[in-house]
Amino acid sequence: MAVISRGFGSRRRESDANLPPGQYLTTDFPVLSAGPTPRIDTGEWSFSIRPESGAPVAWNWEQFMALPSEDVSTDIHCVTRWSKLGTSWRGVSLDTLFAAVTTDFAYAMVHCYGGYTTNVPLADLLGGKAWIAYEFGGSPLDPEHGGPARLLVPHLYFWKSAKWVRGIVLQERDEPGFWEQNGYHLHGDPWTEERYW
Repeated sequence: MAVISRGFGSRRRESDANLPPGQYLTTDFPVLSAGPTPRIDTGEWSFSIRPESGAPVAWNWEQFMALPSEDVSTDIHCVTRWSKLGTSWRGVSLDTLFAAVTTDFAYAMVHCYGGYTTNVPLADLLGGKAWIAYEFGGSPLDPEHGGPARLLVPHLYFWKSAKWVRGIVLQERDEPGFWEQNGYHLHGDPWTEERYW
């Protein structure tokens, strides 16, 4: 059962060119989760990428925070139809993390603390399109929004920006993750309304 809490005050702005079709503008930051919020201490947090060789490349929190970070200003769009414009994040680009990885696979399964998964084509994670974010609005990312770190893939619906991220497993084929197995679209482009199967 989904947990839905604060933040569903919204207004329609059909004339706003920054809103994909069918979206409503919100100034809040709604919280939607498929289960309880994991509480992960940064001393226990780690992130890994496992290519087809099977040997993962991994970072603990200290190693991760030593990597070059970027400030990201972007709009986010939820499949439940809310959009939030001009959000501010700080995180490590997936391009930086994948510099240590060799792969011929084209797909990724993102794994999270708490058991959530989502599938993302590798092309949607690289080329300056995705980050592992650890700050929102200049402050450490709250657990309810995926802290200490979440995936940020803002050009796709926000369920692809998996909270509480802990790793990526590279795959030869595109296979559905948690929400995709439950009727959500495999890809999730908000501009073409790839909401459901």
